[in-house]
Amino acid sequence: MTFSSWLQRQWWHPTPASWPLVPLGLFYCGIASVRRWCYQIGIFRVRRVAVPVIIVGNITVGGSGKTPLVAWLAQHLSAQGLRPGIISRGYGGRVSKGPIQVKPGHSPREVGDEPVLLARRSHCPVAVGKDRHAAARFLISTQQCNVIIADDGLQHYSLHRDIEIEMLDGDRRHGNGRCLPAGPLREPRRRAKLVDIHVCNGPPRENEIGMNLRATEAIQLSSDIQRRPLNSFQGQTVHAIAGIGNPRHFFDMLEQQGIRIIEHPFDDHFAYRAVDINFGDDHPVLMTEKDAVKCEKWAGPHHWYVPVEAEPDPALIELLRHRLQDDINGQKAT
Repeated sequence: MTFSSWLQRQWWHPTPASWPLVPLGLFYCGIASVRRWCYQIGIFRVRRVAVPVIIVGNITVGGSGKTPLVAWLAQHLSAQGLRPGIISRGYGGRVSKGPIQVKPGHSPREVGDEPVLLARRSHCPVAVGKDRHAAARFLISTQQCNVIIADDGLQHYSLHRDIEIEMLDGDRRHGNGRCLPAGPLREPRRRAKLVDIHVCNGPPRENEIGMNLRATEAIQLSSDIQRRPLNSFQGQTVHAIAGIGNPRHFFDMLEQQGIRIIEHPFDDHFAYRAVDINFGDDHPVLMTEKDAVKCEKWAGPHHWYVPVEAEPDPALIELLRHRLQDDINGQKAT
C-alpha cells in the first residue's frame, strides 16, 4: 500500500496511527479560515459578474457526484429557457491561464477530463481557466450566458456567488472531521453550515436533498454508437476501471447489477496509457464515462463505458427556482 492510499484510508476509516497528523490539520484549518476571513472583510477582493453564479462544490477532497450534478443542473436550467455556462479550473489539463472555451477537438490532456465530459453531456458552453471570474465574464460576453455554474468552486472566494451547493457523499460524508492532511476537509466542518443547499449522493439527513445516480446502459467506447443494457452483463466477469474520487461507488453499482468484477481502481484524474486498460484476456472492460474520455484512442470492441444520470429530489428544482428568481429580481433592481 502506498503512503497516499494509507493516508486516504485514515481519512475515512481512522486509526490512532493518524493522530500525529492532527497538528498539521489544525494548522491547515487555521490558514483556510484566515483566508476566507480576508475575503469577507475586504483584504482580498471579491469580484462580481452581471448574472447569477451557482457554485457546486464540497469541503472535502475526493469524489462525491459533483460532475453528474453539474451536468444535470445545466440541462435543467436550459430546459427552463436560461442560457447556462459552466466554468472549471480544468484540473489535469495544460491550461495555465485562459480562459478558453472547451471545443469538440480538445483532449482531456489539454483542458482536463471533467470539462470535456461536461461539454459533451450538458451541451452548454464550458470555459476553463485559472481565473474563475475571467472565465465567467468570457462566457457571458462570448456566449451570452445568463447564469454561470462553477464546477468545484466552493473555495474560490474571489468570485462572488449567489447560490452555494455542497455535494456530499452519503457514505463518506465529512470523513473523520479533520482538515488536510489529517483528514479530507479543505476547510473546517463548520463551513458546511453556511452553504445554501446540501445535496447528498445517497440517503439524505435533515436539511439535505437526496440524489441518486442512475446507470442503465453501457456504450461501446470504440464506436460510441453500439449500446447494450447494463444488466446484460449480469453473471459475466468483467474488468472494472474507475479513476474517480471514490471508485467504490462504481464497483458497487456494477455488483448490484449481478456483474462479477475484477477491480482496477486508479487515482482521480489519472493519465491512462494503453497498458492500463488492456488485460490480455477476453473479459469485457467497463469504465466510468469520466475515464472513457481519456481512453478513446486505445479502445477495442470489448471496452465499454457506463454513463450515469443524476436524479436529485424534486425539492431541488423548486428551491433553485425560487432562489434564482430572487437573485434575478435583485439584480434587476440594482
